[in-house]
Amino acid sequence: MHNPYEGQLDRSLRFDCGPGKVTGSFFAAEIFRHFAEALDQWGRADPGCLSYFGDRSLVTRSHGQSHMAFFENRFMRDGLYLLDEPENALSPRRQLELLRLIRGYTGKGGVQFIIATHSPILLAYPGAEIWSFDTAPIVRIGYEDTEYYRVYRDFLLDREKYLAGL
Repeated sequence: MHNPYEGQLDRSLRFDCGPGKVTGSFFAAEIFRHFAEALDQWGRADPGCLSYFGDRSLVTRSHGQSHMAFFENRFMRDGLYLLDEPENALSPRRQLELLRLIRGYTGKGGVQFIIATHSPILLAYPGAEIWSFDTAPIVRIGYEDTEYYRVYRDFLLDREKYLAGL
């Protein structure tokens, strides 16, 4: 069955940048482990390439530590960063740390993020535009209208209701 909204995202987004090349990167937790392992291989041949990540292997750190080391060092460069569920390996405290990191880099200008997330913590980024892909066409919604905010809020307010059926 053909989806009539397929290929329509470019009609919903506006992107403005200065002249020249736009740098940046794509991050997805599912492929990060492969990147970290490849970096270790490169590091054996050229230990200097690990200096970008604090002179330590990303593989030998916890998931949260390795992801944060990547974010801290990668986002220093101006560019457009596409993040697909960066919260996957991050505790709530680390998610708040990521928000502070993003805020610091965007505050300097030259850095922009597009983040696909289920995290009510990341969704709370001050001034973020939140777009819901739950319906077609996609729509802009408020933070309190996101399903993720409502589910977490309701659970925290009355967890016994949610746990009763277990």
